[in-house]
Amino acid sequence: MLRIAIIGATGIVGQQAIVSLIGHPWFKITKLAASERSAGKKYREALKDANGSSRWWCTEEMPEEIANMPVEEASTFDPTSVDIIFSTMDAGPAKELEPKYAKTTPVISTASAFRYEEDTPILIGGVNMDHAALLAVQQKNRGWKGFISPKSNCTIAGLVVSLKPVLDAFGVKQVVMTSLQAMSGAGRTPGLSAMDMTENVVPYISGEEPKVETEPQKILGKFTGKTISHASFGITATCTRVPVIDGHLVCAFVQTEKPCTPEEVKRVMVNYGREFSELHLPSSPAHLIDVTDDPFRPQPRMDRDKGGGMTVTVGRIRKDPLFENGIKYVCLAHNTKLGAAKGALQTAEYLVKNYLKLV
Repeated sequence: MLRIAIIGATGIVGQQAIVSLIGHPWFKITKLAASERSAGKKYREALKDANGSSRWWCTEEMPEEIANMPVEEASTFDPTSVDIIFSTMDAGPAKELEPKYAKTTPVISTASAFRYEEDTPILIGGVNMDHAALLAVQQKNRGWKGFISPKSNCTIAGLVVSLKPVLDAFGVKQVVMTSLQAMSGAGRTPGLSAMDMTENVVPYISGEEPKVETEPQKILGKFTGKTISHASFGITATCTRVPVIDGHLVCAFVQTEKPCTPEEVKRVMVNYGREFSELHLPSSPAHLIDVTDDPFRPQPRMDRDKGGGMTVTVGRIRKDPLFENGIKYVCLAHNTKLGAAKGALQTAEYLVKNYLKLV
C-alpha cells in the first residue's frame, strides 16, 4: 500500500479526498495536515467550529481511524514521510508549500497555483493523459524528484470531457458557455450564507471566468515534447452561483469546424473514453459520458452521482440556429468529486500505474 498524506484535510475538498480514499486498494491515508489553527489536534477536534459543532461536510460517516488521526501543520510537514501527497489547499499556501513537497514527493493538487506553468500539465482522466509526459520536463527543469500535477478548475471538468470527442471528430472553432455552479464550489470558509443563496442566483464568481476561458485550451492542446501547444478555439463564459449543494451545470454552445448532426455528436460522446475505462483504475467509471434523451435532464440531484460522481451527464443536444455548424447541449459534473478530490485521485491512480509504475 502506498502511503498518502492529505494537506488541507479540514476543508470540503480535503474531506472528499478522505472519503474517496477509504478502502482504496492501492492507497492508505497515513498523514493529515492543515493550517496552524488545526495542527496538534485530533482530526475530529480540528473539524469543530467555535460552537463545538462538527464541520464534517460529507454524508458518509467519518471513519474512527481518521477521526483519531493527529493533524500536522502543513508548513512544517515532512514530505518524505509519505509516497504521494494530495494537496487540497487554497492557491496561496499551495504556491508556497507545494514546491517544497515536490522536491522529494509527487504532489497531486486541486489548487490553481501551478496550472498555468509551461512545464505543468492539467490532467483530466481520459482526455489528455499523454500530457503526463510533461512531468518529466518539469522534474528536469526544477531539479525535483517529485512533481506537481494540478487538477483543472472544477467548472470546466464536465465541459472539457464533453468537448473532447467533439473536438476529435469535428473540430471546434468557438464555445459560448454559461455555468450554473453549486454552492460547495465556494468552499466552507468563507463560503456562502443561506441569506445570500436562498431564492437567489449570484451572477458573478470572482476570478472564475478567466480560468474557464483559458484552461480548456491547454487541456485540449497538443504535447510537443517540451511543452503544450494550446488548442486554437476561443471560449467566452458567464459563471453564476445557484442554490444547489453539489453539481456544476454548464450550458454550452459550440461551433464546430465540420458540419455535424445532434445524432452524430451523441454517438461520438457515447463511444468516447472506452480505452481509458479499460485501464480499470479504481476511481474510473464504466462510462466517461452518459448521454440522456430526456429533455428535463441532466439535473444535479438526479445525475451528479452517476459513476460514483465521475461520469459527465450530457443532455439536450440540438442544432443551434445562429452558429454555422452550431451545436448546443447541457452537461453536468460533480464539482467536488470529478471536479476536485476524486478527479485528483483518478489522476494519481493513472500516474502511479503508468508514469511512476508503482503498482
